[in-house]
Amino acid sequence: MFVADILKTKSADVISIGPEATVDEAARLLTKHRIGAVVVLDDAGALVGVFSERDIIRGLAAEGAGALKRPVSRLMTREVVITAPDKSIAEVMQVMTERRFRHLPVVADGALKGMISIGDVVKHRLVETEAEAQALRDYVLAGH
Repeated sequence: MFVADILKTKSADVISIGPEATVDEAARLLTKHRIGAVVVLDDAGALVGVFSERDIIRGLAAEGAGALKRPVSRLMTREVVITAPDKSIAEVMQVMTERRFRHLPVVADGALKGMISIGDVVKHRLVETEAEAQALRDYVLAGH
């Protein structure tokens, strides 16, 4: 299975926010959509960052409630690691585990195609593992 397979099961809409939006606005957006991170896009639609629940927590820990009035650009991850639709789920799982990311933007031909979460990856890996196990059971039961 590949990242493209995950994207097929998700909405084509990618929730995003601008870098000038406040942390409070971002928190409300995350809550509204029941997601853990958003991509941050500039006025031209270019990916300039990722903003997550963890960024909110770090901001609150460092600045207190005043962090909620700060722009997202102040707390977002600027050096965004991306993945491509043709990457395997195993490859993406390894990157997310090693780098401790819970969300990865998916980019192809310079265009944002979606965002995947570790939950998406684990879910699809479980489906893949179950299919492999069933194939082995079928093979054994067929007398091979």
